[in-house]
Amino acid sequence: MRQRLKWKIILVTVFTVIGLVYLFPSFPRIGDFPCGDWPLCPRKLNLGLDLQGGMHLVLQVVADKAVETATERTLRGLRRDFENEKVEVERMAREGATKIRVKIAKADQAAKLTKALGFLVGWDQMPGADQAEVVLTLREKEAQAIRDRAVQQSLTTIRNRVDQFGVAEPHIVPEGTDRIVVQLPGIKEPERAISLIGRTALLEFKAVDEQGNLAEALQGKVPEGDQILYERRSDERGSVSRTPILLRKDPIVTGDALTAARAEIDRESRGWLVSFEFDREGARVFGDFTEKNIGKRLAIVLDDVVYSAPVVRSAITGGRGQITGTFTERDASDLAIVLRAGALPAPVNIISNLTVGPSLGQDSIRAGVTASILAAILVVLLMASYYKLSGVLADFAMALNLIMMVGALAMIRATLTLPGIAGIALTIGMGVDTNVLIFERIREELRLGKTVRAAVEAGFDRALVTIIDSHVTTLITAFALFLFGTGPIKGFAVTLSLGIVINLFTAIVGTRVVFDWVTARRALKRLSI
Repeated sequence: MRQRLKWKIILVTVFTVIGLVYLFPSFPRIGDFPCGDWPLCPRKLNLGLDLQGGMHLVLQVVADKAVETATERTLRGLRRDFENEKVEVERMAREGATKIRVKIAKADQAAKLTKALGFLVGWDQMPGADQAEVVLTLREKEAQAIRDRAVQQSLTTIRNRVDQFGVAEPHIVPEGTDRIVVQLPGIKEPERAISLIGRTALLEFKAVDEQGNLAEALQGKVPEGDQILYERRSDERGSVSRTPILLRKDPIVTGDALTAARAEIDRESRGWLVSFEFDREGARVFGDFTEKNIGKRLAIVLDDVVYSAPVVRSAITGGRGQITGTFTERDASDLAIVLRAGALPAPVNIISNLTVGPSLGQDSIRAGVTASILAAILVVLLMASYYKLSGVLADFAMALNLIMMVGALAMIRATLTLPGIAGIALTIGMGVDTNVLIFERIREELRLGKTVRAAVEAGFDRALVTIIDSHVTTLITAFALFLFGTGPIKGFAVTLSLGIVINLFTAIVGTRVVFDWVTARRALKRLSI
């Protein structure tokens, strides 16, 4: 008996100390422990959006644009295949988001056309107006797969950008088929965050069409395979001008080939620029193009804006380059972040933008803490006045419950929200109810004339089934809330589940340890209950 009691005391003490250790950094003016990136390093308890303020965004991914981009990519690939197969094409263009119409110049090249189209996967081929024409249609199943990948890739890209931006404990989850919910607690620059998250960041290197007539293109006669974009320039006074420039549509290389991007100071102008590096294949393609096009212009395009269009003076074979412009340090840093994280596969639209100010968060914290302290004081006084010394022991168990529960939340890096505080309050109430059940059972046994020790043992044993039944049913409810609920509901479910498990431990083990310790030391004639 004494040996078993000793181990129970050690177990309760260990769990209490662990809870205090993980709770310690959350006290005011005390920071995280200096243990680096160790996964179990005690950290400050994370506060949710409703407690410390921040931003709540709902983004909608324009997934159909990803389908359109995939069709355009297939179109460019077909052009290269036709050149390799020596197929003379009279006309080839995209129609809508999922169709490509191809017409060859000579009907006798139909066999070559069929060979060139034979490698396409996920496309249906239908004859056109005559034998020289084919209409390609992307299958709906393939188009839906592209949309799904676009949403998933957008989720990953946005998460990478936010991680590099330095927001602690962001909440980024999909919602429905094409929406993404982004919560950024404690964000200080909401407009900058919106620009960083919603930017497509599609980097392309395109050849300038030196032979095309820009004036005619501006009047609507754009040569096939070309496009008009605008070069952005700004002077020392900050005024911005846009100059039209005629480019080839097909990019030489895109930002997918980047392996690094960083903000640096331009040694000549002392302004900021973004330097980048290509992977091996990107460096090879870029080097081959610059070697064959010395003396011609190359445009650096980001999200359909030309940042610069310098003349190629020599072959660039090192796989490195620079994006120059009138960047501030913050602009260059943000551009480097989005380039490192990768481009979004499709544009995203912000359909909901809610900013919670820090003053509201502080008011919420103050109100929650005040209500919790007031409730705790009332419970402590009520238990002590009604159950005497045994009530004080119940209050002790309630304190252990609170320490272990908040310490456990800090240990698993959970985010505490207002619903989470409600979950804590509910479990404290359940802890009090548990002790009431035990104490009333003990009182019944004492009325039957049993000794104090026998009454305590019988009271705990007979209340055990009822306690487990009530806690397990509540735990099942909490599991259902976590499984089917959204962010705030999940937070409530997590704290409720932790509280239930810890409450069982503190009531059945923690409180009983004290009773067993007292009754083992002396033969009590009466119990203060």
